[in-house]
Amino acid sequence: MRILSVRRLRGPNVYLDRPVQVARVALGDLTERESNDFAGFPDRILDAFPGLADHHCAAGEPGGFVTRLHGGTYFGHVVEHVAIEMSHLIGRPVSFGRTVYAGEAGLYDVLMECPQDERADSPLPEALLEAAILAVRQVLAGRPPEHEPAVTALREQVEEETPGPSTASIIEAARRRGIPVERVNALSLLQLGQGRFRRLAWAAMSDQTSAIGLEICGDKELTRQFLHRAGIPVPAGGRADSLRQALDLFAQLGGRVAVKPVNGRQGQHVHLALDTAEAVMGAFVAAGGDVVVEQYVEGLDYRVLVVAGRVVAAAQRVPGHVVGDGTSSVEELVERLNADPRRGNGHEKVLTRLRMDGTAVALLQRQGLAADAVPAAGRTVWLRDTPNLSTGGTSIDVTDRVNPELAQLCCRAAAVVGLDIAGIDLRLPDIAAPPPVDGGAQGALIEVNAAPGLRMHLAPSVGTPRDVGGAIVDALFPDGRDGRIPTIAVTGTNGKTTTARMAAHLLAGSGLRVGLTSTDGIYIDGRLVQRADATGPRSAQAVLGDPTVQAAVLETARGGILRQGLGYDWTDVGVITNVAADHLGQDGLDTVEDLVHVKALIAERVRDGGTLVLNADDPYLRELIDRPRVRAEHKRLVWFTLDPENPVVRQHCANGGMAYVVAAGHLVEMVGEARTLLLPVAELPGTFNGAARYMIANALAASAAARALEIPRQVVEAQLRSFSSYDRNPGRGTLLRIDGVHVLVDYAHNPAAIEAIVGTVQSLWSADRCVAAVTLPGDRCDHLLAESARVIGRMFTRVVVYPDADLRGRAAGEVPELMCREVTKANPRVRCEQAANVAEAITKATAMTGPGDVLLILYEKLDPVLSLLQSMGARPVDAPTLPLPSPQL
Repeated sequence: MRILSVRRLRGPNVYLDRPVQVARVALGDLTERESNDFAGFPDRILDAFPGLADHHCAAGEPGGFVTRLHGGTYFGHVVEHVAIEMSHLIGRPVSFGRTVYAGEAGLYDVLMECPQDERADSPLPEALLEAAILAVRQVLAGRPPEHEPAVTALREQVEEETPGPSTASIIEAARRRGIPVERVNALSLLQLGQGRFRRLAWAAMSDQTSAIGLEICGDKELTRQFLHRAGIPVPAGGRADSLRQALDLFAQLGGRVAVKPVNGRQGQHVHLALDTAEAVMGAFVAAGGDVVVEQYVEGLDYRVLVVAGRVVAAAQRVPGHVVGDGTSSVEELVERLNADPRRGNGHEKVLTRLRMDGTAVALLQRQGLAADAVPAAGRTVWLRDTPNLSTGGTSIDVTDRVNPELAQLCCRAAAVVGLDIAGIDLRLPDIAAPPPVDGGAQGALIEVNAAPGLRMHLAPSVGTPRDVGGAIVDALFPDGRDGRIPTIAVTGTNGKTTTARMAAHLLAGSGLRVGLTSTDGIYIDGRLVQRADATGPRSAQAVLGDPTVQAAVLETARGGILRQGLGYDWTDVGVITNVAADHLGQDGLDTVEDLVHVKALIAERVRDGGTLVLNADDPYLRELIDRPRVRAEHKRLVWFTLDPENPVVRQHCANGGMAYVVAAGHLVEMVGEARTLLLPVAELPGTFNGAARYMIANALAASAAARALEIPRQVVEAQLRSFSSYDRNPGRGTLLRIDGVHVLVDYAHNPAAIEAIVGTVQSLWSADRCVAAVTLPGDRCDHLLAESARVIGRMFTRVVVYPDADLRGRAAGEVPELMCREVTKANPRVRCEQAANVAEAITKATAMTGPGDVLLILYEKLDPVLSLLQSMGARPVDAPTLPLPSPQL
């Protein structure tokens, strides 16, 4: 049994609305063998992993998997559940799993949910599955599984990769508010919101945190001076970058002092209550020789968190310590304390483990103790002077006790140094008392911290947890905003690129800066910024993460959905143009119904209150709305149709619904019984006065999507008129002219699309006037290639076929040979020739034409075709220079 391949679906997908890993697993010698074929195996695996007894499996209740084990189940399914159980053991709780037959005996896809904020390239899911396979093999061999070392190592990896408490609190708060949030790699950097509303947060810093404020707070002496000049009570002191200066300051201050690095952080190398020159000398050296020496302030340690000019939390901080029990040594007490599951290394958990290092040993000596000493019951033994949580300190929530005047003082201090989020450290007799006027015995403000830790407020050792992550999110997105821009997702077998391009053009007409993803690239404000097949999740994320984008139109293809999931969580509008046979035999898709299942995801991910736009002329889409996850109970359903008598549309509008139809030679918006004409079909570029019916359908779908986002009707009409095929929709029904010959360039590459473009040609030119130079993608199954070729053969008598540059797994010449065979089978009178490449094909096909003919070119890559045609003198035209038929409506 082994893993053949792994892919990560990082967004909503056809299995789940959360990330999943899909692993192709070969069972090998366990093919067709079941769990109950091996005597004692079910009981032994349950003994090794007792938690499996609680797994529901298909039964929907605890014990379901146990029943399957004893009744017999394939080992892909067993491995799935063991991997999920091991995931729980390492502190990575997931609940969803599924094992799916992969088309061959012994071959299965094992699906397992992944935590939403786990990085996309994390090795953890695959490592868990590998460990589960090994454990199952060991149990089958009659040995106890040796999974504990793997569990320990993976648990440590989980702790390293999981967002820390501060970051996690912001993520949780954003999702509560419905704000999209994406963790960047394995960092604490978060991207919240979309487009022009996008905000960035890095732990307790935001994109509004002042760089100057960070620099000021990074210099403790500069901070002290800024605050002192503003009349804020701070300890007296100064900077010393030589031992002489440090000793002079100690003498001038005349009492106990604190010594800390000028650029220190997290309480490192801070020395408090020093009362001898020798102690000051030692602290100066330990702190690195560039320090602040300041008056030591008596009192309790407090941290006040200021966010956007408001105190949102306060905590009393207590340095790391243990309390004696009269029988345990200090070392044993520390070990016991560190066993608390809330404690971890660094900032990964709400508390940090105590360390018996040199600092702790020195402090023990000052208390007359050693590491192996047994302190009396109830005696507090200090292991740190400073109260930082990063060195093992704890906190007590005191938010409700903060004196209002002191709160104002803290907010003013944050403003003085220029921070939107600040941790204010104070030493005071009591935080409930009025603030000191002068530093010293009455207390003082000790430091201002940029990017303050939030752990002490999120999970205080004593007192009420505070939603400080929510406070930061509220500051980034005030007034309840969700940070989203208007979004349209477009999918379908044919027409999705044109519909997406047209929808983006309609939105741009209202003044919006639109981001568009499509098969030929990413566009921002109408300009191509990245040339690629940009219909997958990464392209969607690139557009939604661009802070200059005000609205997004996302062409979303089958391949991206299946291989990586969606690049977004919800859209305002989902459009499905149609579903027809294409890509069958790929990615586990065997039937058109399989394609419907994939494309239905676009419908499912339309937000509550959003709009779903469907083609009422497509029987598959008419049935789609009956699916439980698609039903339009909380979303608006809008149909479009080329048939004004379509019964589905008539009933829908009779019930007060909305639809877009063609009637009386016009595009028409219907709401209930009301009819509003948009524009005549004859004025819509690319339709050839109604001959290109597919183009009319695309315009209806795009109009419905734009109007769903409240684009004014007048804007929609004007933008439709200016949607030139050559400039705005290149390669989709693009018409050119070379001398007396028309050239129609299109991307049709499946039977339905080819039939649509061929039907357009047939309605404008007679069969004896038509020549074709065509290619088809080699990754389609023979059946689809043959059917496509036969459509061409039934219409054309002169055909040149050529291979794609990318053979997609086919042998050289295999596809052209198949096409020519099927073309002539459909029409024995056809003249079918083969060419080695696109240039040769166009040259041959052009030589077959004469004045008044039309040449249809179906291409793989558009640019080489257009470049060659331009070199031959081709120029774009809006319509054929011959009598046009009346609109076929």
